Amino acid sequence: MAIYHLRASMISRSQGRSATAAIAYRVAERIEDRRTGLTFDYAARGGVDHTETLAPDHAPDWVMDRSELWNRVEESETRKNSQVA
Repeated sequence: MAIYHLRASMISRSQGRSATAAIAYRVAERIEDRRTGLTFDYAARGGVDHTETLAPDHAPDWVMDRSELWNRVEESETRKNSQVA
């Protein structure tokens, strides 16, 4: 019998982390962080079988673009100790 396990963690700037880097790693894609100018490329990473973005029907089209979504999340928080994800 399988046992369900969930581990959640905060992505916080005070720890030197960014939402764009975290999502690029989790979905194994290349995402550029407009705030820092860094590009996170995890496209060669294996082990990711499926990724999906879910949004309500009335959500704007840019929500389905992962890079745009997470860059807007980063831009919405301005404090250096923001918890972005």
